[in-house]
Amino acid sequence: MGMLAWVMMGLALWHFTVWAPDRYWGGIVGAFVGALVGSIVTGFIINGFSVPGEHATHILTALEGVPGALAGIAAMYFEGVRRGNEAVHI
Repeated sequence: MGMLAWVMMGLALWHFTVWAPDRYWGGIVGAFVGALVGSIVTGFIINGFSVPGEHATHILTALEGVPGALAGIAAMYFEGVRRGNEAVHI
């Protein structure tokens, strides 16, 4: 259940990337992957490389994924900028 909470938090934060210029490495899908991988990795690190079970999952478990999701999104953005991705104007 803890993994589900981390992934859902990463997914929720990923939705806010529509307000940033699309310069992510891999586009919006790259931002999605960065958010999910970042939230999972941070959740594992905070919990000592274990996943909390159903009875050990609390509201704070979901908040453990926030720093990783933001770091993952930022990493994909700055990698896209470094590779010279131009902002898409529709």
